[in-house]
Amino acid sequence: MGKLNTSHLIEAVAWVAIAALFFIYSFEFNQKIEIYKFGATAWPRSILLMLMLVIAGNLFYQRANGSTPQPGRVGISEDDLDDAEKPLSSYLNIGSFLFLPLIFAWSLKPVGFYAATPVFTALVIVLLGERRPRWIIGITLFIYAIIIGLFMIVLNAPLPQGTVSPFYDFSAFMLRMNNQLQNMF
Repeated sequence: MGKLNTSHLIEAVAWVAIAALFFIYSFEFNQKIEIYKFGATAWPRSILLMLMLVIAGNLFYQRANGSTPQPGRVGISEDDLDDAEKPLSSYLNIGSFLFLPLIFAWSLKPVGFYAATPVFTALVIVLLGERRPRWIIGITLFIYAIIIGLFMIVLNAPLPQGTVSPFYDFSAFMLRMNNQLQNMF
């Protein structure tokens, strides 16, 4: 069993139970949708599948390494955590992490998913401490491409388009491109 302990197994069982509960609940709204060929439960079930993969990966990592911190880990050790001084900037960072998803959710209606997501992703990367513009742009584009590929191409899920003119036009462009791509296959 390696370095797995009881708490690791309890955590994994709890996450599997949550995923199973949501999977069972998904049969309550399993209906065909005219504009979405995979039905109403395709993307929630795909997220549950990803959750199961994360649970398996976490168990695999914990079997090999246990709960010991990674060597050379960025930050301070847990022993030094109590002695660490907490500057105002750390509270602002935490507050930003709390309010940024709320601002993102609020912006979805006027701005739309297609325009708000890269800005949100870049701001999260900046809040995590990255300051190099090339890395911020590169990682943002990579994550955006994965999200667009997953929701538009694989799941063909409709996303909020926005109502304000330049953002709505960008959303319309993205949907035209998706339609042309879907018609190719």
